[in-house]
Amino acid sequence: MSTTTSTGTDDPTLQRAWHALEAVPDPEIPVVSIRELGILRDVRRGIDGTLEVVITPTYSGCPAMSQIAEDVAQALDTASLAPYRIETVLAPAWTTDWITADAREKLRAYGIAPPTGDCASHASATSSESQNQSQSQVIRFIPRPLAAPACPRCGSAHTERLAQFGSTACKALYRCLDCREPFDYFKPY
Repeated sequence: MSTTTSTGTDDPTLQRAWHALEAVPDPEIPVVSIRELGILRDVRRGIDGTLEVVITPTYSGCPAMSQIAEDVAQALDTASLAPYRIETVLAPAWTTDWITADAREKLRAYGIAPPTGDCASHASATSSESQNQSQSQVIRFIPRPLAAPACPRCGSAHTERLAQFGSTACKALYRCLDCREPFDYFKPY
């Protein structure tokens, strides 16, 4: 199905939809919205004119995706924006690079260490890709050693990982060796 990206559109319906979806919180981390986390990828019109909302899970087995889709539907219904379709796409794969700077600060204030650094590098665009702006860029993941995250409570970099998985699969459990507080770290990927 051919569609057009519409984040910078003058279409008042699409603007209303973006506004309505801006406030949809992530069900597992309610201090950040799905847009701030990069889960909300696009709001556009399909070929048939129907409103389409594109969401991407933080990982392919994310158990919150059905709840996110329900919350998106509720926000669109509340804003009287039916009919609509909610499309879950897995490619390109979500990366923590899509988390906004504001969301990173909200995570820290909430007690979750945000991911550090950039996790993905974008492949250079070929001349045909640069001519066709609607084509998605390929994301290539580069493995690299990561320093331990700073404690979101006291700011100390003197931390240790206790478990590869924290309260959810996308987070690891760490402990600060200075203030002794445990905390989740949103794993970069």
